[in-house]
Amino acid sequence: MKVVVTGGAGFIGRAVVQKLVARGDQVVALVRDPDRARFLEHDRVALQASDLSSVAQLAVQMRGADAVLHGAGSYRVGIKRSERQRMWDINVGGTQRVLDAAMSARIPRTVYLSTVGVFGNTRGKIVDESYLRYLAGGFMSWYDETKFHAHIEAEKRIAKSAPIVIVQPSQVYGPHDHSLASSQLEQAHKGQLRYVSFPNAGLAWVHVDDLSAGIIAALDSGRIGESYSLAGECLRMRDALAIAARVGGRRPPRLTMPTTLIKVIAPLNDLVGGLPGLPANLAETISSGDNVTFWANHAKASQELGFEPRSLEQGVADTWGSSRSPRRA
Repeated sequence: MKVVVTGGAGFIGRAVVQKLVARGDQVVALVRDPDRARFLEHDRVALQASDLSSVAQLAVQMRGADAVLHGAGSYRVGIKRSERQRMWDINVGGTQRVLDAAMSARIPRTVYLSTVGVFGNTRGKIVDESYLRYLAGGFMSWYDETKFHAHIEAEKRIAKSAPIVIVQPSQVYGPHDHSLASSQLEQAHKGQLRYVSFPNAGLAWVHVDDLSAGIIAALDSGRIGESYSLAGECLRMRDALAIAARVGGRRPPRLTMPTTLIKVIAPLNDLVGGLPGLPANLAETISSGDNVTFWANHAKASQELGFEPRSLEQGVADTWGSSRSPRRA
């Protein structure tokens, strides 16, 4: 196939592009700065500059493609209020423009990368794609709000018969990831993590290689108009870090940063726009991590797409090595 990919230079997009190329597909990677995406260079990859701001330009760049995969987005929690408009334009506006361009170019199939975060705080439940978010509870962060509305934009176009498949990744980790969650796993694995923050935060850990395989399966055989949760093992943060430490032959962190202390610091931190080493909006970070669960199951994706994510234990071993050989779940 010829596949147009947005966000190909990102953590998830990079893994997807590599898998598409490995199986012989032609990829057009739309990136903001081709010079900074040279690691994607291959005889089957065409790097094209795009800031996703023009529907007309996007439609031209998509012309003749068999599919579009829209993975570009901005993922940050705790941003300044002054940065909100830009994130909205990237996550919501960018999604609108890419999906509209794909419709204009008459692309047979578009896969949109949403998130299980669209479900909001699942309050300890492991939910499926039919779960309806408790909207009266509000949003946990500006990122959360933008991704929710971007998801709605995709559903609006599906209602108008646009050939869109939605995939909803959970917390991703693996090689080339620089996120805070993945960094904590790595530090715990190396015995370098001094303390645990938000130990009761619940994430569904999915290895990037399993996720990218699931995305491509949705590209190949996902049912038009359907959403698929590509979620991994559901664990509280303290338990996930304990697994990472054990795989590395280390002891888990003994200390826990008291959430009450973080809440005390938050008003001053946010007033001054962020104390050293802390995000500009600590209150937003607290609401996104304090006893919140982003849990979903992958039963539908397993049944229809063959999606089978490895356990966190195996994923940590595959990414950073192991002092022993854990079994694959």
